[in-house]
Amino acid sequence: MPLPEQRTEEELWLEYRRTGDPAIREAFIKQYAPLVKYVAGKVAMGMPHNVEFDDLVGFGVFGLIDAIDKFDPEKQVKFKTYAVTRIRGAIFDELRSIDWVPRSVRQKTREVEDAIGSLEAQLGRTATDQEIAGSLGMNEEEYIKTIQKISVTSIISIDDVWYSGDENDKVSIIDSIESPSSLNPDVMVEKGEIKRVIIDAINELPDKEKKILVLYYYEDLTLKEIGQVLEVTESRVSQLHTKAILRLRSKLTNIRKGIV
Repeated sequence: MPLPEQRTEEELWLEYRRTGDPAIREAFIKQYAPLVKYVAGKVAMGMPHNVEFDDLVGFGVFGLIDAIDKFDPEKQVKFKTYAVTRIRGAIFDELRSIDWVPRSVRQKTREVEDAIGSLEAQLGRTATDQEIAGSLGMNEEEYIKTIQKISVTSIISIDDVWYSGDENDKVSIIDSIESPSSLNPDVMVEKGEIKRVIIDAINELPDKEKKILVLYYYEDLTLKEIGQVLEVTESRVSQLHTKAILRLRSKLTNIRKGIV
C-alpha cells in the first residue's frame, strides 16, 4: 500500500506526530513490515530450532508499532535506524518473558560473567581465556565449549537496558555500538554519562571482539559475512561475539557495584 496521497514521507511523519491519523499509521506499518521480517531473520539465525521465525515476526510487529508511535522526525534520526532497535528490543522482551533459555545455561552464563568481572577488576586488564578458565576450574577446551553453549543468550544480553536517571531515559548496550568515527567526546556528553560508560567499556574490549560488535550491530553483517571479513570460521565469530558480550556485561556490573 503506498503512503497516503503524494506527500513526502517527512511531511507524513510530521502530520502523524501532530494528528495521530490512523490511516497514516496503517500505511507506515505496511511500508515497514519488511523491516520486521529482516530483523526477525537476523535474530532467528542465533536461536535454537524450537523458536519459530513467525513468532519472532509477530513479536517484532509490536516493536514497529511502538517505533511509529514514538518516532520524532525532528530529531534528525532515520526512522529505519530507530525502528530496528525498537523491533529487536520487542522481540527480545518477548523471548525474555517466555523464559526460553534453560536454567542451567542461564546459571552458567552468570558464573562466567562473575568470573570475568572479578578477574578483570583484580588484574586491571582484559583477562585471557586461560585465566578465565582457571578461575572457573576448567581447562581452556572446556571453557570454549561452555562459551558455545551460552552463545545464544548473549544475543539477548546485548539488548539489556540501563537507566540513566529515570525510566524514560534508558540506554541499552546495543544503542551504544556505533561507528567508531562517531564516538567523539561531544557526542558522548550529549548522550549522557551512562552511554559514555558503555562506550568506554566497548573500547576496552580486545580489538577483534570490538570489531565483531561493530560489524554485526552497526554494519549489519551476518556472522558468516564477518567470518569472511576476518578470515575465521562462523563458529569462531560466534565465540568471540559471546566473549565480547560477557565482558561488557561483567564490566558494567562492576561499574554498577562501584568496583571499578
